[in-house]
Amino acid sequence: MTTLLLDTGPWVALHCRSDNHHAWAKAQFAQYPGPFLTCEAVVAETCFLLARAGFDPAMALTLMDRGVVRVGMALGEELGAVKTLFERYDSVPASLADACLVRMSELYEPCRVLTLDSDFHIYRRHGRKVIPVIRPGA
Repeated sequence: MTTLLLDTGPWVALHCRSDNHHAWAKAQFAQYPGPFLTCEAVVAETCFLLARAGFDPAMALTLMDRGVVRVGMALGEELGAVKTLFERYDSVPASLADACLVRMSELYEPCRVLTLDSDFHIYRRHGRKVIPVIRPGA
């Protein structure tokens, strides 16, 4: 079974009806029952962006409470690998959330990343393998 890794963009779009990708995100969450795995950095980004857009950030945590979204990697346990990814993608540059999701794509195979971020076409797991993504238009 393929593990679905959740990035910030679709999670925010799911909760923001005015987001250009709201309908797409809603369809993805309906199509894939989960659980979606994510990292602490994505949780933090999602809550921050929801609050900045005027939404209750606890909406995101509700999906975690229901078991739809789960944290699948502790940053403290993968710090060295994430640091190496920062160094590798210094020119992109990668966010902490992106680096963590790249690391998770190495830990959970097979997987696909649910994202709005085009940088996942640049990132590689294990240095050279394409990271399968689910994104609008892909």
